Amino acid sequence: MPTAVPISDDQLPANPPDLSHQLPKLTPRRRPQAEQRPSNPPPPTPALQATPQLAGHHYFTPTRRILSEKDHELFLASGTHNLITSFVFTLSDSVRNTTTCQVKESRAASDPAILALLSVLDEAESLLQQCPPHDTGSRFGNPAFRDYLDRVNDALPSWHTKLGITNKNAQDEISTYLSNSFGSGTRIDYGSGHELNFLLWLLCLRQSSLLADSTFPALALLVFPQYLRLMRDIQSTYYLEPAGSHGVWGLDDYQFLPFLFGASQLAHHKHLRPMSIHNEMLVEECAKDYLYMDQIQWVNATKTVQGLRWHSPMLDDISSAKNWSKVEAGMRRMFLAEVLGKLPVAQHFLFGSLLPAAESMSKDAESRVDEEDVGEVEVTVDGMKHMHSSSSWGDCCGIKVPSAVGARQEAKKHGEGGGLRRVPFD
Repeated sequence: MPTAVPISDDQLPANPPDLSHQLPKLTPRRRPQAEQRPSNPPPPTPALQATPQLAGHHYFTPTRRILSEKDHELFLASGTHNLITSFVFTLSDSVRNTTTCQVKESRAASDPAILALLSVLDEAESLLQQCPPHDTGSRFGNPAFRDYLDRVNDALPSWHTKLGITNKNAQDEISTYLSNSFGSGTRIDYGSGHELNFLLWLLCLRQSSLLADSTFPALALLVFPQYLRLMRDIQSTYYLEPAGSHGVWGLDDYQFLPFLFGASQLAHHKHLRPMSIHNEMLVEECAKDYLYMDQIQWVNATKTVQGLRWHSPMLDDISSAKNWSKVEAGMRRMFLAEVLGKLPVAQHFLFGSLLPAAESMSKDAESRVDEEDVGEVEVTVDGMKHMHSSSSWGDCCGIKVPSAVGARQEAKKHGEGGGLRRVPFD
């Protein structure tokens, strides 16, 4: 077997050739570039219009004007749709990277209009004591809720006088939105459409120059959360049913906007991530400052099974997002597509002088709904006059869904304990 023999220095050539130039150049190995996905920017915030001049303005009671797909398309292309989108998104923008505690310490928190709004909601809360629920033993809506709504409607004139609205016609128009923000007395249910009515009420107050734009952070993080707490008490007292046949598979049975405003609050948070909603200690600690965490805590507290992936799969899916900016962008798209963009929800919108209907929309849809079918809709009477798409399940009121709050409360009454039960195969 040959062995290596060392070469002495005198055996080496005097001028060895330089062969380095013959070596191939080293180049970094490049990974194949992934296909460039088209960017999908979040829906922008339209410019918010200046408040209108209302001297000599003619007010009238809002009515339904969306009777068909054509009416809905006219609404989506209208200035009112743009105004609603601008108002909601501007509220969301006003609380970006802002905590509730910061707003409580701000000048906006002591604005007389904000204090008056909080006072109105406190009075609405006190009316609950005057209308105790009937002992029906059912998890479905409690009929005593109708007595509560009667008390609310009786108090509306005094509440709006306190807010500075003394014109009787203006009171009738603006108070209609607040009245509809508590839920439906006919179906004893509540959903994102009623929640939106509360925002439309605030928008009408803003259009009437009673709310300055500087109060927007306080509206989003003080007034709106107070409304949420009131509605939670109402839901717990009267077992309001979700206003939709598949709300249980959405973000939440009842609310949408806490997730939009809450994601904006957390948009650039240094530590909290979307996955943080699965950490109970973090949720409990941060609920007082962030609407998103507060709503997650409430959702978990009202269910009878444990785990977001079982009772709120969409929230569980959203928690896998890379950052809160992506969550916020998704919430904006969902607001436009699922709240404003769905006929079963939009058909209940009310149009008055401050939030006008498009000129070509059906006149007085409430009175005409039994007279004719237009386009792709058919008449269905279910306590209220409704128009359901022929290709849908009647999303707005089709299938009765018992209240999750009611199921939890009734279980406690029967001594089944207040703890959450695990799904057997979890």
